[in-house]
Amino acid sequence: MHQQNIRETLQELRQTFMERRTASYSWRRSQLMALRRFLTEQEVEIADAINRDFGKSPAETFLTETGFIVREIDLALKHLKRWMKPERVALPLYYQFGRAAVHREPFGTVLIIGAWNYPLNISLAPLVSVIAAGNCAVVKPSEHAPHISKVIAGGLARYMDKSAVAVFEGDAEDTKALLEEHFDCIFFTGGRRAGRDVMQAASRHMTPVILELGGKSPCIVHHDASIGVAARRIVWAKFLNAGQTCIAPDYVLVHRDVEEELLRLMQEAVTAFYGADPKTSPDYPRIISDTHFTRLEGLLNGGTPVTGGERDRGERYIAPTILTGVAPDAPVMQDEIFGPILPVVTYATLDEALAVVRNGHEPLAVYLFSSSSPTRKQVLDATRSGGFCSNDLLFQSAVHGLPFGGVGQSGFGRYHGRAGYEAFSFSRSVFHRSVFPDPDLRYPPYGSRKFKLLKSLVTLFH
Repeated sequence: MHQQNIRETLQELRQTFMERRTASYSWRRSQLMALRRFLTEQEVEIADAINRDFGKSPAETFLTETGFIVREIDLALKHLKRWMKPERVALPLYYQFGRAAVHREPFGTVLIIGAWNYPLNISLAPLVSVIAAGNCAVVKPSEHAPHISKVIAGGLARYMDKSAVAVFEGDAEDTKALLEEHFDCIFFTGGRRAGRDVMQAASRHMTPVILELGGKSPCIVHHDASIGVAARRIVWAKFLNAGQTCIAPDYVLVHRDVEEELLRLMQEAVTAFYGADPKTSPDYPRIISDTHFTRLEGLLNGGTPVTGGERDRGERYIAPTILTGVAPDAPVMQDEIFGPILPVVTYATLDEALAVVRNGHEPLAVYLFSSSSPTRKQVLDATRSGGFCSNDLLFQSAVHGLPFGGVGQSGFGRYHGRAGYEAFSFSRSVFHRSVFPDPDLRYPPYGSRKFKLLKSLVTLFH
Protein backbone atom coordinates (compact mmCIF):
# COMPACT_ATOMS: atom_id res chain seq x y z
CA MET A 1 0.00 0.00 0.00
CA HIS A 2 1.60 3.27 -1.11
CA GLN A 3 1.06 6.47 0.87
CA GLN A 4 0.40 8.34 -2.36
CA ASN A 5 -2.40 5.92 -3.23
CA ILE A 6 -3.95 6.46 0.19
CA ARG A 7 -3.81 10.23 -0.18
CA GLU A 8 -5.32 10.19 -3.65
CA THR A 9 -8.20 8.02 -2.44
CA LEU A 10 -8.78 10.22 0.59
CA GLN A 11 -8.80 13.30 -1.61
CA GLU A 12 -11.52 11.75 -3.76
CA LEU A 13 -13.58 10.83 -0.70
CA ARG A 14 -13.19 14.32 0.78
CA GLN A 15 -14.29 15.85 -2.53
CA THR A 16 -17.38 13.64 -2.51
CA PHE A 17 -18.20 14.74 1.01
CA MET A 18 -17.56 18.43 0.36
CA GLU A 19 -19.94 18.30 -2.60
CA ARG A 20 -22.57 16.98 -0.14
CA ARG A 21 -23.29 13.93 -2.27
CA THR A 22 -23.56 11.81 0.87
CA ALA A 23 -25.90 14.19 2.69
CA SER A 24 -29.26 13.28 1.16
CA TYR A 25 -31.64 10.67 2.46
CA SER A 26 -31.82 9.07 -0.99
CA TRP A 27 -28.04 8.53 -1.18
CA ARG A 28 -27.85 7.07 2.31
CA ARG A 29 -30.76 4.75 1.63
CA SER A 30 -29.37 3.61 -1.72
CA GLN A 31 -26.00 2.74 -0.17
CA LEU A 32 -27.58 0.84 2.70
CA MET A 33 -29.65 -1.12 0.20
CA ALA A 34 -26.52 -1.81 -1.86
CA LEU A 35 -24.70 -3.12 1.21
CA ARG A 36 -27.70 -5.31 1.99
CA ARG A 37 -27.65 -6.76 -1.53
CA PHE A 38 -23.97 -7.57 -1.18
CA LEU A 39 -24.60 -9.51 2.03
CA THR A 40 -27.57 -11.47 0.70
CA GLU A 41 -26.40 -12.10 -2.87
CA GLN A 42 -22.88 -13.08 -1.79
CA GLU A 43 -23.88 -15.01 1.35
CA VAL A 44 -22.41 -18.31 0.12
CA GLU A 45 -19.14 -16.69 -0.97
CA ILE A 46 -18.89 -14.89 2.39
CA ALA A 47 -19.53 -18.08 4.39
CA ASP A 48 -16.95 -20.00 2.34
CA ALA A 49 -14.30 -17.31 2.87
CA ILE A 50 -14.82 -17.18 6.63
CA ASN A 51 -14.76 -20.98 6.78
CA ARG A 52 -11.41 -20.99 4.99
CA ASP A 53 -10.03 -18.40 7.40
CA PHE A 54 -10.85 -20.31 10.58
CA GLY A 55 -13.41 -23.01 10.09
CA LYS A 56 -16.60 -21.25 11.10
CA SER A 57 -19.80 -23.02 9.99
CA PRO A 58 -22.27 -21.35 7.58
CA ALA A 59 -24.90 -21.32 10.35
CA GLU A 60 -22.62 -19.51 12.77
CA THR A 61 -21.55 -17.09 10.04
CA PHE A 62 -25.17 -16.25 9.31
CA LEU A 63 -26.09 -15.77 12.98
CA THR A 64 -23.08 -13.71 13.99
CA GLU A 65 -22.02 -12.03 10.75
CA THR A 66 -24.26 -11.66 7.67
CA GLY A 67 -27.64 -12.03 9.39
CA PHE A 68 -26.65 -9.60 12.14
CA ILE A 69 -25.55 -6.91 9.70
CA VAL A 70 -28.67 -7.30 7.56
CA ARG A 71 -30.83 -6.73 10.65
CA GLU A 72 -28.73 -3.67 11.51
CA ILE A 73 -29.34 -2.31 8.00
CA ASP A 74 -33.07 -2.99 8.22
CA LEU A 75 -33.29 -1.06 11.50
CA ALA A 76 -31.42 1.89 9.97
CA LEU A 77 -33.65 1.90 6.88
CA LYS A 78 -36.76 1.85 9.06
CA HIS A 79 -35.75 4.79 11.22
CA LEU A 80 -33.37 6.81 9.04
CA LYS A 81 -35.80 9.60 8.14
CA ARG A 82 -36.65 10.15 11.78
CA TRP A 83 -33.00 10.08 12.84
CA MET A 84 -32.16 12.74 10.24
CA LYS A 85 -34.79 15.20 11.48
CA PRO A 86 -33.53 18.04 13.69
CA GLU A 87 -34.57 17.70 17.33
CA ARG A 88 -36.48 20.73 18.56
CA VAL A 89 -35.45 22.26 21.88
CA ALA A 90 -37.81 24.27 24.05
CA LEU A 91 -36.95 27.95 24.55
CA PRO A 92 -37.36 29.98 27.75
CA LEU A 93 -39.74 32.91 27.54
CA TYR A 94 -36.98 35.52 27.48
CA TYR A 95 -35.49 33.95 24.29
CA GLN A 96 -38.74 34.25 22.36
CA PHE A 97 -39.45 34.65 19.50
CA GLY A 98 -37.14 32.03 18.12
CA ARG A 99 -36.51 28.37 17.33
CA ALA A 100 -33.81 26.06 18.65
CA ALA A 101 -32.87 22.61 17.43
CA VAL A 102 -30.05 20.07 17.44
CA HIS A 103 -28.86 19.02 13.97
CA ARG A 104 -26.82 15.81 13.76
CA GLU A 105 -24.32 16.19 10.96
CA PRO A 106 -21.76 13.73 9.57
CA PHE A 107 -18.10 14.00 10.54
CA GLY A 108 -16.74 13.56 7.02
CA THR A 109 -14.41 10.67 6.20
CA VAL A 110 -14.31 7.84 8.74
CA LEU A 111 -11.66 5.13 9.08
CA ILE A 112 -12.97 1.72 10.21
CA ILE A 113 -10.27 -0.69 11.40
CA GLY A 114 -11.79 -4.16 11.57
CA ALA A 115 -10.85 -7.17 13.69
CA TRP A 116 -10.29 -10.78 12.70
CA ASN A 117 -12.55 -12.60 15.17
CA TYR A 118 -15.77 -11.46 13.47
CA PRO A 119 -14.11 -10.15 10.31
CA LEU A 120 -17.27 -9.26 8.41
CA ASN A 121 -19.38 -8.01 11.31
CA ILE A 122 -16.77 -5.77 12.89
CA SER A 123 -15.85 -4.22 9.53
CA LEU A 124 -19.35 -3.71 8.15
CA ALA A 125 -21.68 -3.21 11.15
CA PRO A 126 -20.01 0.15 11.90
CA LEU A 127 -20.13 0.91 8.17
CA VAL A 128 -23.93 0.75 8.40
CA SER A 129 -23.86 3.55 10.98
CA VAL A 130 -21.21 5.52 9.09
CA ILE A 131 -23.28 5.51 5.89
CA ALA A 132 -26.57 6.16 7.70
CA ALA A 133 -25.01 9.24 9.27
CA GLY A 134 -23.94 10.54 5.82
CA ASN A 135 -20.18 10.00 5.96
CA CYS A 136 -17.62 8.66 3.53
CA ALA A 137 -15.66 5.65 4.72
CA VAL A 138 -12.36 3.82 4.47
CA VAL A 139 -12.61 0.19 5.60
CA LYS A 140 -9.48 -1.70 6.68
CA PRO A 141 -10.33 -5.40 7.16
CA SER A 142 -8.07 -7.58 9.30
CA GLU A 143 -5.11 -9.16 7.55
CA HIS A 144 -5.48 -12.21 9.82
CA ALA A 145 -8.63 -13.22 7.92
CA PRO A 146 -7.32 -12.80 4.36
CA HIS A 147 -10.05 -14.70 2.49
CA ILE A 148 -12.96 -12.63 3.81
CA SER A 149 -10.83 -9.49 3.50
CA LYS A 150 -10.65 -10.06 -0.26
CA VAL A 151 -14.40 -10.69 -0.43
CA ILE A 152 -15.09 -7.44 1.44
CA ALA A 153 -12.76 -5.45 -0.82
CA GLY A 154 -14.21 -6.88 -4.03
CA GLY A 155 -17.81 -6.74 -2.85
CA LEU A 156 -17.83 -3.13 -1.66
CA ALA A 157 -16.08 -2.03 -4.87
CA ARG A 158 -18.80 -3.70 -6.97
CA TYR A 159 -21.88 -2.82 -4.92
CA MET A 160 -21.21 0.57 -3.35
CA ASP A 161 -20.37 4.12 -4.43
CA LYS A 162 -16.59 3.97 -5.00
CA SER A 163 -16.33 7.75 -4.70
CA ALA A 164 -17.53 7.48 -1.08
CA VAL A 165 -16.48 4.04 0.20
CA ALA A 166 -12.99 2.58 -0.16
CA VAL A 167 -11.32 -0.58 1.14
CA PHE A 168 -7.61 -0.93 1.87
CA GLU A 169 -6.22 -4.39 2.54
CA GLY A 170 -2.81 -5.08 4.05
CA ASP A 171 -0.92 -5.84 7.23
CA ALA A 172 -0.17 -3.90 10.40
CA GLU A 173 2.27 -1.63 8.57
CA ASP A 174 -0.47 -0.69 6.14
CA THR A 175 -2.76 0.16 9.06
CA LYS A 176 -0.02 2.43 10.41
CA ALA A 177 0.20 4.09 7.01
CA LEU A 178 -3.53 4.82 7.12
CA LEU A 179 -3.21 6.24 10.63
CA GLU A 180 -0.63 8.71 9.38
CA GLU A 181 -3.39 10.44 7.44
CA HIS A 182 -6.02 12.84 8.70
CA PHE A 183 -9.46 11.30 9.14
CA ASP A 184 -12.50 12.96 10.68
CA CYS A 185 -13.27 9.98 12.95
CA ILE A 186 -11.62 6.61 13.62
CA PHE A 187 -13.40 3.44 14.69
CA PHE A 188 -11.18 0.65 16.04
CA THR A 189 -11.89 -2.80 17.42
CA GLY A 190 -9.04 -4.79 18.96
CA GLY A 191 -6.71 -5.08 21.92
CA ARG A 192 -5.78 -2.41 24.42
CA ARG A 193 -2.19 -2.02 23.28
CA ALA A 194 -3.22 -1.41 19.67
CA GLY A 195 -6.02 0.85 20.93
CA ARG A 196 -3.46 3.09 22.61
CA ASP A 197 -1.50 3.30 19.34
CA VAL A 198 -4.67 4.35 17.51
CA MET A 199 -5.39 7.04 20.10
CA GLN A 200 -1.85 8.35 19.86
CA ALA A 201 -2.05 8.52 16.07
CA ALA A 202 -5.46 10.22 16.20
CA SER A 203 -4.20 12.82 18.68
CA ARG A 204 -1.85 14.27 16.05
CA HIS A 205 -4.87 15.44 14.07
CA MET A 206 -7.26 15.94 17.01
CA THR A 207 -9.40 13.17 15.52
CA PRO A 208 -12.24 11.71 17.62
CA VAL A 209 -11.99 7.95 18.15
CA ILE A 210 -14.35 5.14 19.07
CA LEU A 211 -12.52 2.24 20.69
CA GLU A 212 -14.09 -1.18 21.16
CA LEU A 213 -11.59 -3.14 23.22
CA GLY A 214 -11.86 -6.25 25.39
CA GLY A 215 -11.45 -7.35 28.96
CA LYS A 216 -12.20 -10.23 31.28
CA SER A 217 -15.98 -10.45 31.29
CA PRO A 218 -17.10 -12.41 34.38
CA CYS A 219 -20.09 -14.73 34.67
CA ILE A 220 -21.52 -15.17 38.17
CA VAL A 221 -23.66 -18.26 38.83
CA HIS A 222 -25.47 -17.85 42.15
CA HIS A 223 -26.91 -20.70 44.19
CA ASP A 224 -30.50 -19.80 43.23
CA ALA A 225 -29.85 -19.96 39.46
CA SER A 226 -31.42 -22.42 37.05
CA ILE A 227 -28.23 -24.45 36.77
CA GLY A 228 -29.24 -26.50 33.73
CA VAL A 229 -30.05 -23.40 31.70
CA ALA A 230 -26.92 -21.62 32.95
CA ALA A 231 -24.70 -24.54 31.93
CA ARG A 232 -26.05 -24.73 28.36
CA ARG A 233 -25.96 -20.99 27.79
CA ILE A 234 -22.47 -20.53 29.24
CA VAL A 235 -21.05 -23.34 27.10
CA TRP A 236 -22.73 -21.96 23.99
CA ALA A 237 -21.52 -18.40 24.59
CA LYS A 238 -17.99 -19.35 25.61
CA PHE A 239 -17.20 -21.78 22.82
CA LEU A 240 -18.99 -19.92 20.03
CA ASN A 241 -16.26 -19.00 17.53
CA ALA A 242 -13.90 -21.15 19.63
CA GLY A 243 -13.99 -18.54 22.39
CA GLN A 244 -12.67 -15.81 20.10
CA THR A 245 -15.39 -13.34 21.09
CA CYS A 246 -14.66 -10.10 22.93
CA ILE A 247 -17.83 -10.39 25.06
CA ALA A 248 -17.54 -14.12 25.77
CA PRO A 249 -17.54 -15.06 29.47
CA ASP A 250 -13.85 -15.02 30.36
CA TYR A 251 -14.27 -16.84 33.66
CA VAL A 252 -17.07 -18.24 35.79
CA LEU A 253 -17.62 -17.45 39.46
CA VAL A 254 -19.93 -20.15 40.86
CA HIS A 255 -21.37 -20.50 44.34
CA ARG A 256 -19.73 -23.46 46.07
CA ASP A 257 -23.11 -25.12 46.72
CA VAL A 258 -23.78 -25.58 43.00
CA GLU A 259 -20.25 -25.94 41.62
CA GLU A 260 -20.38 -29.71 41.19
CA GLU A 261 -23.75 -29.61 39.42
CA LEU A 262 -22.68 -26.78 37.10
CA LEU A 263 -19.45 -28.53 36.10
CA ARG A 264 -21.26 -31.78 35.37
CA LEU A 265 -23.93 -30.07 33.27
CA MET A 266 -21.40 -27.97 31.37
CA GLN A 267 -19.47 -31.12 30.45
CA GLU A 268 -22.71 -32.67 29.21
CA ALA A 269 -23.47 -29.54 27.18
CA VAL A 270 -20.05 -29.63 25.47
CA THR A 271 -20.71 -33.22 24.38
CA ALA A 272 -24.28 -32.43 23.31
CA PHE A 273 -23.15 -29.45 21.18
CA TYR A 274 -19.92 -30.76 19.67
CA GLY A 275 -19.98 -34.55 20.14
CA ALA A 276 -17.55 -36.82 21.95
CA ASP A 277 -14.72 -35.44 19.81
CA PRO A 278 -15.24 -31.72 19.10
CA LYS A 279 -12.38 -31.85 16.62
CA THR A 280 -14.70 -33.61 14.16
CA SER A 281 -17.64 -31.23 14.70
CA PRO A 282 -18.53 -29.02 11.72
CA ASP A 283 -19.76 -26.41 14.21
CA TYR A 284 -16.50 -25.90 16.10
CA PRO A 285 -14.03 -23.40 14.56
CA ARG A 286 -10.23 -23.25 14.80
CA ILE A 287 -7.83 -20.72 16.29
CA ILE A 288 -7.06 -17.92 13.86
CA SER A 289 -3.24 -18.16 13.81
CA ASP A 290 -0.20 -20.03 15.11
CA THR A 291 0.67 -17.06 17.32
CA HIS A 292 -2.67 -17.16 19.08
CA PHE A 293 -2.49 -20.95 19.33
CA THR A 294 0.87 -20.74 21.12
CA ARG A 295 -0.46 -18.12 23.53
CA LEU A 296 -3.53 -20.19 24.37
CA GLU A 297 -1.56 -23.41 24.74
CA GLY A 298 0.44 -21.74 27.49
CA LEU A 299 -2.77 -20.90 29.39
CA LEU A 300 -3.92 -24.52 29.54
CA ASN A 301 -1.58 -25.11 32.48
CA GLY A 302 -3.47 -22.62 34.63
CA GLY A 303 -5.73 -25.25 36.22
CA THR A 304 -7.05 -28.80 36.04
CA PRO A 305 -9.18 -29.63 32.98
CA VAL A 306 -12.50 -31.27 33.85
CA THR A 307 -13.15 -31.47 30.12
CA GLY A 308 -11.02 -30.68 27.10
CA GLY A 309 -7.35 -29.81 27.10
CA GLU A 310 -6.59 -31.61 23.84
CA ARG A 311 -4.92 -29.65 21.06
CA ASP A 312 -3.47 -30.08 17.59
CA ARG A 313 -1.05 -27.40 16.40
CA GLY A 314 -1.24 -28.54 12.79
CA GLU A 315 -4.97 -27.81 12.68
CA ARG A 316 -4.78 -24.95 15.20
CA TYR A 317 -7.34 -26.91 17.24
CA ILE A 318 -7.87 -26.49 20.97
CA ALA A 319 -10.74 -28.46 22.47
CA PRO A 320 -13.44 -26.72 24.51
CA THR A 321 -11.71 -26.68 27.88
CA ILE A 322 -13.09 -26.06 31.37
CA LEU A 323 -10.53 -25.55 34.14
CA THR A 324 -10.91 -25.87 37.92
CA GLY A 325 -8.42 -25.33 40.71
CA VAL A 326 -7.39 -22.02 39.18
CA ALA A 327 -5.23 -19.76 41.36
CA PRO A 328 -6.15 -16.05 41.39
CA ASP A 329 -2.66 -15.13 40.18
CA ALA A 330 -2.54 -17.72 37.39
CA PRO A 331 -1.82 -16.26 33.92
CA VAL A 332 -5.22 -17.47 32.72
CA MET A 333 -6.82 -15.08 35.25
CA GLN A 334 -4.72 -12.04 34.37
CA ASP A 335 -5.40 -11.10 30.76
CA GLU A 336 -8.30 -11.68 28.41
CA ILE A 337 -8.21 -15.31 27.24
CA PHE A 338 -9.85 -14.88 23.84
CA GLY A 339 -9.99 -18.60 23.23
CA PRO A 340 -11.80 -21.83 24.23
CA ILE A 341 -10.54 -22.00 27.81
CA LEU A 342 -12.96 -21.36 30.68
CA PRO A 343 -11.63 -21.07 34.27
CA VAL A 344 -14.20 -21.81 36.99
CA VAL A 345 -13.68 -20.29 40.45
CA THR A 346 -15.90 -20.88 43.50
CA TYR A 347 -17.12 -18.35 46.03
CA ALA A 348 -18.90 -18.56 49.37
CA THR A 349 -20.71 -15.19 49.43
CA LEU A 350 -21.82 -12.82 46.72
CA ASP A 351 -19.65 -10.08 48.22
CA GLU A 352 -16.65 -12.36 47.71
CA ALA A 353 -17.54 -12.83 44.04
CA LEU A 354 -18.08 -9.11 43.54
CA ALA A 355 -14.68 -8.37 45.07
CA VAL A 356 -13.06 -10.57 42.41
CA VAL A 357 -14.93 -8.71 39.64
CA ARG A 358 -14.03 -5.29 41.01
CA ASN A 359 -10.38 -6.28 41.37
CA GLY A 360 -9.97 -6.19 37.59
CA HIS A 361 -10.48 -3.53 34.96
CA GLU A 362 -13.98 -2.70 33.73
CA PRO A 363 -14.99 -5.41 31.25
CA LEU A 364 -17.19 -5.18 28.19
CA ALA A 365 -19.85 -7.27 29.93
CA VAL A 366 -20.93 -8.66 33.29
CA TYR A 367 -23.12 -11.77 33.33
CA LEU A 368 -25.25 -13.11 36.15
CA PHE A 369 -27.40 -16.20 36.58
CA SER A 370 -29.83 -15.81 39.46
CA SER A 371 -33.59 -15.99 40.04
CA SER A 372 -33.50 -13.11 42.54
CA SER A 373 -34.29 -9.53 41.55
CA PRO A 374 -32.46 -8.12 44.62
CA THR A 375 -29.37 -10.14 43.65
CA ARG A 376 -29.56 -8.80 40.12
CA LYS A 377 -29.79 -5.23 41.43
CA GLN A 378 -26.90 -5.81 43.83
CA VAL A 379 -24.60 -7.07 41.08
CA LEU A 380 -25.69 -4.35 38.66
CA ASP A 381 -25.08 -1.62 41.24
CA ALA A 382 -21.76 -3.02 42.47
CA THR A 383 -20.05 -3.43 39.07
CA ARG A 384 -19.08 -1.29 36.10
CA SER A 385 -19.08 -2.63 32.56
CA GLY A 386 -20.06 -1.74 29.01
CA GLY A 387 -23.07 -4.06 29.22
CA PHE A 388 -24.91 -6.29 31.67
CA CYS A 389 -26.94 -9.42 31.00
CA SER A 390 -28.76 -11.64 33.48
CA ASN A 391 -29.75 -15.28 32.86
CA ASP A 392 -28.19 -15.24 29.40
CA LEU A 393 -25.02 -14.15 27.61
CA LEU A 394 -24.03 -12.12 24.51
CA PHE A 395 -27.56 -10.95 23.71
CA GLN A 396 -27.03 -7.50 25.21
CA SER A 397 -24.96 -6.88 22.06
CA ALA A 398 -27.45 -8.53 19.68
CA VAL A 399 -30.38 -6.22 20.45
CA HIS A 400 -29.93 -3.52 17.81
CA GLY A 401 -31.68 -0.90 19.92
CA LEU A 402 -29.15 -1.32 22.74
CA PRO A 403 -25.91 0.68 22.39
CA PHE A 404 -22.80 -1.49 22.33
CA GLY A 405 -19.43 -0.43 23.71
CA GLY A 406 -17.10 -0.47 26.67
CA VAL A 407 -16.14 1.70 29.62
CA GLY A 408 -12.73 2.49 31.04
CA GLN A 409 -10.18 -0.08 29.92
CA SER A 410 -12.73 -1.86 27.72
CA GLY A 411 -13.07 1.17 25.45
CA PHE A 412 -15.40 4.09 24.87
CA GLY A 413 -18.01 5.13 22.36
CA ARG A 414 -21.20 3.30 21.42
CA TYR A 415 -22.70 1.99 18.22
CA HIS A 416 -25.55 -0.20 16.87
CA GLY A 417 -28.88 1.32 15.91
CA ARG A 418 -29.56 4.92 16.89
CA ALA A 419 -26.40 4.97 19.01
CA GLY A 420 -24.32 4.22 15.92
CA TYR A 421 -25.98 6.99 13.94
CA GLU A 422 -25.16 9.42 16.74
CA ALA A 423 -21.62 8.08 17.19
CA PHE A 424 -20.66 9.03 13.64
CA SER A 425 -22.39 12.42 13.77
CA PHE A 426 -21.68 15.59 15.70
CA SER A 427 -24.42 17.58 17.37
CA ARG A 428 -24.73 21.07 15.94
CA SER A 429 -26.72 23.57 17.99
CA VAL A 430 -28.86 25.78 15.74
CA PHE A 431 -30.77 28.84 16.96
CA HIS A 432 -32.94 31.14 14.82
CA ARG A 433 -34.13 34.42 16.39
CA SER A 434 -36.68 36.92 15.17
CA VAL A 435 -35.48 40.50 14.75
CA PHE A 436 -38.64 41.68 16.52
CA PRO A 437 -39.07 42.47 19.34
CA ASP A 438 -35.73 43.95 20.35
CA PRO A 439 -36.21 45.35 23.87
CA ASP A 440 -33.65 47.63 25.47
CA LEU A 441 -33.67 45.39 28.56
CA ARG A 442 -30.83 43.24 27.23
CA TYR A 443 -28.50 46.15 26.48
CA PRO A 444 -26.40 48.30 28.80
CA PRO A 445 -26.36 50.49 30.73
CA TYR A 446 -27.71 48.25 33.49
CA GLY A 447 -29.09 50.40 36.25
CA SER A 448 -30.31 48.86 39.48
CA ARG A 449 -33.94 48.84 38.32
CA LYS A 450 -33.17 47.26 34.96
CA PHE A 451 -30.91 44.68 36.60
CA LYS A 452 -33.63 43.74 39.09
CA LEU A 453 -36.18 43.26 36.30
CA LEU A 454 -33.68 41.32 34.19
CA LYS A 455 -32.86 39.03 37.11
CA SER A 456 -36.56 38.38 37.76
CA LEU A 457 -37.18 37.41 34.14
CA VAL A 458 -34.20 35.00 34.03
CA THR A 459 -35.10 33.48 37.41
CA LEU A 460 -38.83 33.05 36.92
CA PHE A 461 -39.13 32.13 33.24
CA HIS A 462 -36.74 29.30 32.48
